[in-house]
Amino acid sequence: MTLGEWLDSRTPPAPPALLARMRSALGDRLTLPAEKADALCLAAGEALLADLLASGRTSRDGAIDLLAADGLVTYAFEAASERPAGPDGLARDAIEWIARVPARLSGAEPVSG
Repeated sequence: MTLGEWLDSRTPPAPPALLARMRSALGDRLTLPAEKADALCLAAGEALLADLLASGRTSRDGAIDLLAADGLVTYAFEAASERPAGPDGLARDAIEWIARVPARLSGAEPVSG
């Protein structure tokens, strides 16, 4: 199963506009194995959030992107919870990334995604 197929199998499904934006943010990652859904969704959500903050689009015009970033991170944790090891490592990675956002946006640390 690919990440795209896994994403489409979520119930209840995301609203169509939100799902389309998440799929767009995932891009080529959609063809990768679903076993990597946690890392792939987290990376796409992080990149989307970093782009939003870096561009200053924090008002209503960026709402769909903010919702998509949130949805991707939520799906990352959902995918991690489906594995025997659970979401502990993913939670640590997400917290570390969020803690570094200010440095990334100031140029002190490169933004990755």
